[in-house]
Amino acid sequence: MLKILDQIEEASPAISYAGLLERIEILRSTLRWSSRLERGDIDKLLRQATSLRDEVMQLSHKERFVQAAVAAEPQERAELSRGARRKALLERSFIFEGTFGDNPRLLESLEIAEKAAPTDLPVLIDGESGTGKELMAKVVHANGSRSDKPFISVNCGAIPDNLLESELFGHRKGAFTGASNDRKGKFESAHTGTIFLDEIGELPLAGQVKLLRVLEAHEIQRVGSDETIAVDTRIVAATNRNLRQLSEEGRFREDLFYRLSVIHVTLPPLRERRDEIPLLIAWFGDEAAGSLKRRPIRLTPRLRDFLLNYAYPGNIRELRNVMYRLSCLAGDMADIDHLPVDMRPAAPGSAAASTNASGQEPISVANLMSLSDAKRAASDDAEKAFLERGLREVSGTVAELARRIDMNRSHLQMLLKKHGLHSKDFRNRNATAANKSDDDQDSDA
Repeated sequence: MLKILDQIEEASPAISYAGLLERIEILRSTLRWSSRLERGDIDKLLRQATSLRDEVMQLSHKERFVQAAVAAEPQERAELSRGARRKALLERSFIFEGTFGDNPRLLESLEIAEKAAPTDLPVLIDGESGTGKELMAKVVHANGSRSDKPFISVNCGAIPDNLLESELFGHRKGAFTGASNDRKGKFESAHTGTIFLDEIGELPLAGQVKLLRVLEAHEIQRVGSDETIAVDTRIVAATNRNLRQLSEEGRFREDLFYRLSVIHVTLPPLRERRDEIPLLIAWFGDEAAGSLKRRPIRLTPRLRDFLLNYAYPGNIRELRNVMYRLSCLAGDMADIDHLPVDMRPAAPGSAAASTNASGQEPISVANLMSLSDAKRAASDDAEKAFLERGLREVSGTVAELARRIDMNRSHLQMLLKKHGLHSKDFRNRNATAANKSDDDQDSDA
């Protein structure tokens, strides 16, 4: 047995993982049946051998991390085509977890995720609502050494402030009214795995302080208990808000922001990843068909053309919802009429079709440099028209418009700012229209 231990200690660095694992398993087998050692010594050596085996099994992840870091030098990466970059990820056994396409910005995010995954560094993912931030979090988890451990998702914006601490850290029986039993929190459930903190920008300041303590001390306290519990959890956070700006405004702790954003990944909106739209249409069409137990829906040419060029203010989530709606409402063939009314294109010859969102004539083709420029201009124009129509319908109330179109309010405000739209202008317009109507009635009287 000592000879086996000596062989393992003297193992050459060049030994294969399989060979080293084989020697460890021989050691474990020998220890189990040894009669020359005390039981306590045997248990101790077994624990050491098991720990060593687990470390060796993680070496493949570390080796892949080193290969990715060395192989993906910026100059070399710039020279590779999109397809070659995606193929290189596949050849390194990268797990995509449903992320699509070979858009350069998306590939850059995936390459960052590949390098970060085998480490335990915190990852912050930002991007507009509906861009697939939870999918990217699953990519980080699936490609790391904790892939066989729990992945726990928490929506920080959906937890009431008074229940936040209990939800994240658990509570003891009798800690507060209704606490009838001991309860594990999300961090304990994610022990040895990954916890995904979605909408981290919605976390109140009191919750931010407690989360910072977890990051610093790697331990928690259940509500109503003085006992500290050690937690080994990889943290991945996501937001559609500008945390740097929030920290400057005093609404998000600066020290927490820097701790969460050691690895920072930004996901581009779908309107900047148009090469993925055909793939997503096919994917969500098949997914909806499977869910509804129907044959995949077919699209008329004009509907397909519309979907390929639509602005998608709700990003991938909006496209997914549209494909489910089409699969549900249409028979074998879906057309423009199956789209939501507020999403359908204006009829040819109508006022909306002949003018752009600002009431001006459409952009001249002569001013556009390429077909992609034309598509981008048309998408922005449609997006602005959609927002203007929505603001008129809700009398300039941003919160109500966000509720109607199922969009995060902060994201909606970003889009309004992008197009130079001000909600107060639509409130003033409605007030003016109402006053004019009253004046007309008075004059008639």
